[in-house]
Amino acid sequence: MNGFIQIVLGGLLQGSIYAMLALGFSLVFRVTGVINLAQGGFCTLGALIVYTLQTDMHLPVLAAALISVAITTIVAAILGRVLFVPGLTRLTNSNMLMMTAGILTMLEGLVLVVWGSQPYALPPFSGERPWLISGIRVQTQGVWVMGVALIGILGLAWMLMRTRLGQWLRACAENPMAARLIGADVPRLQLFAFSLAGAIGAIAGIVVAPAIALEFDTGRLLTISGFISVAIGGIASFPGAILGGMLLGLVNQLGTAYVSSLFSNALSLGLLLLVLVVRPSGLFRSGVVRRIDVREEARVWAHVTRISARGAWRGGAAALIAAMFLPWLINDALLSSAIITLILFMTLIGQDMLMGYGGQISLGQAAFMAVGGYTSSYLVTTEEWHAVPAILVGVGVSLAASLLLAGVTLRLRGLYMALATLAFGLLVDSCTVGFDDYTGGPSGMVGIPDLDLFGYDIDNSTKMYFVVLAVAVTTLVMISGAMRSGFGRALQAIRTDPLAAAALGVNVTGCKMAAFAMSAVIASLAGSLFAFHFHFLSPDMVGAPLSLQLVAMLVIGGEGTLIGPLFGAALLTILPTLFQPLAIYKTFASGALLAGFALYLPQGMFGTLLRALPGGRR
Repeated sequence: MNGFIQIVLGGLLQGSIYAMLALGFSLVFRVTGVINLAQGGFCTLGALIVYTLQTDMHLPVLAAALISVAITTIVAAILGRVLFVPGLTRLTNSNMLMMTAGILTMLEGLVLVVWGSQPYALPPFSGERPWLISGIRVQTQGVWVMGVALIGILGLAWMLMRTRLGQWLRACAENPMAARLIGADVPRLQLFAFSLAGAIGAIAGIVVAPAIALEFDTGRLLTISGFISVAIGGIASFPGAILGGMLLGLVNQLGTAYVSSLFSNALSLGLLLLVLVVRPSGLFRSGVVRRIDVREEARVWAHVTRISARGAWRGGAAALIAAMFLPWLINDALLSSAIITLILFMTLIGQDMLMGYGGQISLGQAAFMAVGGYTSSYLVTTEEWHAVPAILVGVGVSLAASLLLAGVTLRLRGLYMALATLAFGLLVDSCTVGFDDYTGGPSGMVGIPDLDLFGYDIDNSTKMYFVVLAVAVTTLVMISGAMRSGFGRALQAIRTDPLAAAALGVNVTGCKMAAFAMSAVIASLAGSLFAFHFHFLSPDMVGAPLSLQLVAMLVIGGEGTLIGPLFGAALLTILPTLFQPLAIYKTFASGALLAGFALYLPQGMFGTLLRALPGGRR
């Protein structure tokens, strides 16, 4: 019995961490209607500032914590003023979600530049010796976590319910237009909510730091945990966010104790998918409902500039001729980067069809690369299959998975669709780590042979380059033709207004499923080529971080253009190879470019280029 109580106590402790993270998510969403993916980045920043103040300046923990919260809040206010608040009036919720992903990546890059990639750990506030109560061990840091979480929850509730500022925030959450009419400074309130969420994140990171290892990408893991918590409990509900965090912590601990630590995350993600399908707004719905006509329709979608048919054929022919001679003009390192760029470009073609044309946010595109790559790699290494049938089986498995996912999440839109794809991607990550007999576990799958095409061995980088180039060009031509057909016009109509598209006779369900399936098939093929190129495949190569990187490449290159993502993929893949001494700044630059392009150049690099050359656009 004591063992079970110990497990539940650990779950409540972990749930308290998630609840604090979820509070920041819920606060920003209630006031702005946007999910702030940068929340976990503020946790890591706040914790590492305390570490530096304690180790280098020998400040007591309380003084270091106060200074850290102040600095983190100022950073949040600057980012909110420059990026977040201006984006609220210019961008759709989908693009705001991607922009906050850029802010998270910027914070990760900042931590990487200042503190490096090594792990850090703060000492427990009250020593490492636990309390022993009736045979149950209670870690003193856990008391700090739960105490701070309780104080934060009560303090936030008091501010919202008992102060004039809280009344303004609640008015802004319920109806921003009406709040403006009665004199509320809505942009300032939105900035305050974003900054306060940053302060909450810093406090959460500080009290959690002694219990976890801090690395530059820890903020992404914390963001995902808080994101899942609010999705389970209810995004617009403070009690729901708290209860969702507690429930997630209990499920994780019970799964670790009674199933396996490798599959505890899979259980949590399965719970998330179940909640999204059965009750998309969360288990504990808020009584606050924001009207769509004063929130969504006030945001404008940037006009997409596309190349004309004549310009596409001329430019494509010139680019193809140049690509044919590229292997003899560059060294081996750049040739390898060019192959990776083309493989990622293939994945981005499918993602652009899904997001740029269909308006369906996908945060788990790399998961289909993983499914295809691991399936084909297992068949050729363990079962000794030939490459082509193994790749086709991988494509078939990915197609089945995409149809299943699309079938159960078909009625989800926007934010909830993004949540579902993120959950699927994380679920695939957990499976690649857990099923080590088939995938090699965390260490990855080794010994993948050269690609064998009908007896022709692709045994060097030049041959691989031309194979990938041929597949990428074929994919581009086929999808470009599909997007210029009635199917492509139907996807654009669905993005603009699904109800109007259905009224005009468009099969909304069929078009969405077809786009999702085609996108998964292309990603699966790219994942197999990825594995054969490296002769190795690990969860880190095709995990959730790659999905976010693909989103960055798509936005930077240009959504809805098909060819634009090539620019984004090349920028974030080849430039770090060219400028190795500046490689440490890649993460920060990637985030800054994603956030900056989403806000100030929503047409991307390719769209900007076409606007400068009016004769080649339409």
